[in-house]
Amino acid sequence: MSTGSSDKSSDPPTPQSPGPDPVHDLPEEVLRAGWRRFWSKREKRWYFFNKMTGESLWEMPVVHKSPHNGVPGSDRVTDPLGISVPDTPTDVRSPPPFDLKRRRDSEASVTSLGSMSPSKKMKLEGPVYWNFEIPSNAIIFEHPPCTMPPVHPEAESYRAQLTNKLRSQYQELCQTREGIDAPRESFNRWILERKVTDRGNDPMLPTNCANEISASMYREIMSDIPVRGCRLRHPVEARKYVFKYAEAAKKMVESRNCSSDSRKIVKWSVEDIMQWLRRQNNATLEDYQERLTHLKTQCGPHLTEAAKSSVEGICQKIYHLSCESAKKIYDKHWEILKEHGIEEIQRKFEVHKRRVQCYQIHMVVSCPRLPSISYHVENNVGCLRFKGEVLSLNQNYLQKLEHLYRLHCRDDRPLENFLPRVWCLLRRYQTLFGSSPNEGTGLQGALPVPVFEALHKYFGVTFELFASPLNCYFRQYCSAFPDTDGYFGSRGPVLDFHPVSGSFEANPPFSEELLNAMAEHFERLLATSSEPLSFLVFIPEWREPPIPALLKMENSIFKRKTLVVPAYEHEYRSGLQHVCSGSDLYFKSVHGTLVLILQNEAGFAKWGPTDERVKGLLDAYRPQGNPSPSTSSEGRRDSVDGKNATESRSNSKDEKR
Repeated sequence: MSTGSSDKSSDPPTPQSPGPDPVHDLPEEVLRAGWRRFWSKREKRWYFFNKMTGESLWEMPVVHKSPHNGVPGSDRVTDPLGISVPDTPTDVRSPPPFDLKRRRDSEASVTSLGSMSPSKKMKLEGPVYWNFEIPSNAIIFEHPPCTMPPVHPEAESYRAQLTNKLRSQYQELCQTREGIDAPRESFNRWILERKVTDRGNDPMLPTNCANEISASMYREIMSDIPVRGCRLRHPVEARKYVFKYAEAAKKMVESRNCSSDSRKIVKWSVEDIMQWLRRQNNATLEDYQERLTHLKTQCGPHLTEAAKSSVEGICQKIYHLSCESAKKIYDKHWEILKEHGIEEIQRKFEVHKRRVQCYQIHMVVSCPRLPSISYHVENNVGCLRFKGEVLSLNQNYLQKLEHLYRLHCRDDRPLENFLPRVWCLLRRYQTLFGSSPNEGTGLQGALPVPVFEALHKYFGVTFELFASPLNCYFRQYCSAFPDTDGYFGSRGPVLDFHPVSGSFEANPPFSEELLNAMAEHFERLLATSSEPLSFLVFIPEWREPPIPALLKMENSIFKRKTLVVPAYEHEYRSGLQHVCSGSDLYFKSVHGTLVLILQNEAGFAKWGPTDERVKGLLDAYRPQGNPSPSTSSEGRRDSVDGKNATESRSNSKDEKR
């Protein structure tokens, strides 16, 4: 009898009243807030579980309106089952981005990262090209919080539409006004160059520059006039190219408003080269290159003068269109946020100038509950869908982003906004890269993992100055976009970062204006700090002619040593490592790499380039064979390489020959 009584007592009692949900027997407003009632066999009593937040209570939850945003919330009572999470507002008007239902084995391919417990150690699938266990030694002064609006998939999708339209308009202007295609990667380098001086409020598009005419865009369009340059590898193609250039130069001066002297000089030079081409049938490649160089020397200044006003007009038009697009994005973004009762913050924040350990970006504008993002896995590739637009990345990189998010994000402990913010991050960088095949890979090239390990071991490096959440090695880094990247550990753009102590790695994307600004920034930081400060800068070995930033750093009083890693004797990882296959992960560097070590006196005393340290770094740079993606210890990152920028520089040199 006692046993039977015990068995009966373990059964849940029959509800007294059916209520709106006979199964869970709860008021309608409680059910809408996500609460359900379950019987605890262990405690032999009812408990309440919220399927949206993962919270559990013994007592009936009290649903009320939050004074901040008007969404349903609940009072925390107790959590005897140990499955409660931090209290966060819950917007019942949209479903959560993570489906917390238990799935059948057949549905295992559709996973939910948000259902993982923050306390559980993540098991990463595939190779790992980062180390987030290394603490940063960076010391900074306190800085004001970020007042940029929080990212939203609707706004980011709109930004992508307008930016892609701007790219198309740039291509159209080049074709209609100059008869050429827009130079490859020119739009990307225009963004980099403009953001050096831009003081506008858009994180990507320039809106407030002192000079409307971009030196980078002007220079690259001019280099493709009258015809686009190419690498000449054979006498036959060299002959065709010389003929094509001569015909285009003659046609250009006949159709443009230029002086009679310029027209005569160009026509005479073209006629001279045409006669030479008729006489020479067995010329060598070097002969054609020499004649082409002479022709460009004679015609170049006159062609530049003829095209100057038109090219300047292209630069101004693109800048004005960028300002209009940024204004539309700004209005759209704040329209979305104001629908949730979020207003723009106008006041300025004052901070005390005191030294602190480097800390994450603090976003002060409230973030609403973001729209749901569907997520599924196909062949170990995670696919995130928002309104029909699918963005993908390798699953181990999605797990990497989750690791960074748990380390640095403070306003979303249940990870309710994780997938929407990942979608915004991918959308932002894809917008920056462009839509052409392999476009933008030069902005995210990768140093090998052994090199990062050597940098940390021998030079105390714990921080990257040109990186992104997708390619960072350390847990702290600087990147281009504080609004999308801040949730994943970014400390903002490098030119806005002012450390007073620490050891840093810099591998910048190739933009002459950005490199010049970086060199000046490092010089100021080293001159004003008396604490240990060190920068190891990786740039391609371009000395014909040398770039101004290289000359500035080589002549700096803070330069302690310059190392050269020969061409074809070291590798980089692809800038699209988060989506590319294993066979495309690595590429040989076709140019040598310069490593410039800049340190103040205290930094030199602590991390100076001794023979042992230099040898350890150079040894780490040697290729580790041809590793497979599943076993490689190599690879990864930083924000620039040398590949596409290298190709651009090489094309320029071939044209000059």
